[in-house]
Amino acid sequence: MRQIGALTRYHLELLVRSHAWLPPFLAYALLLVVGVSAGNPLLGDLGYGAAVLLPVSAWYVRGALGAEPPASRACLVAAAGPLRVHLGALLAALTAGLVLAAAEVTALWWLSGTVANPGVERQPPVGPALAAGASAAVVCVLLGVAAGALANRPVLARPQYGIAVALALAAVALVAPLSPANAAVRGLVSAARTGRVAVPWVELPPAVVLLAAAAVGAAALAGRRPE
Repeated sequence: MRQIGALTRYHLELLVRSHAWLPPFLAYALLLVVGVSAGNPLLGDLGYGAAVLLPVSAWYVRGALGAEPPASRACLVAAAGPLRVHLGALLAALTAGLVLAAAEVTALWWLSGTVANPGVERQPPVGPALAAGASAAVVCVLLGVAAGALANRPVLARPQYGIAVALALAAVALVAPLSPANAAVRGLVSAARTGRVAVPWVELPPAVVLLAAAAVGAAALAGRRPE
């Protein structure tokens, strides 16, 4: 675990130094500018922000996996093993997505007006709304990283299709009725209309399981398939 932690920090440093974190961040900021206005109800904006985090988190996986030069990566794989190196990159992408999620919830809270839509009978308190928004954002980040793990090397043999596959997987995760991300985002949208807030705790364990399965499967494949 200590070695994976060190590899995660190493990939985070690469992500920052290579500026691979910047395009997903700018895309996310642009989408928030387009979809969010100051004074909007908090719950609705949190639902929008969480949904957009899913493809952006998948993009962070692509950045984390591609930030290191091939020669340097080959040396690292020889020293630490492909499974640990790949898990370190995925955990770096997960960390970047969670940091962005925290910034998103904070920014939307600062920009928001009412908690729910103005027509609701009783406005819910801010605390449960922020907890629900943060949990939904975490669910979407987890599934976004899972989508990124499946849409990049070594799972995807042709990297030129990575962006299209990641977007397709993100779309499925958002619209599939049984998806944890779909349930979490729908819960926020419904809470904005009704004023009844429910924190999506139930959606978190399935999202963790899906990410763990995708990450371990991709990392195991990295040890068998040349990249």
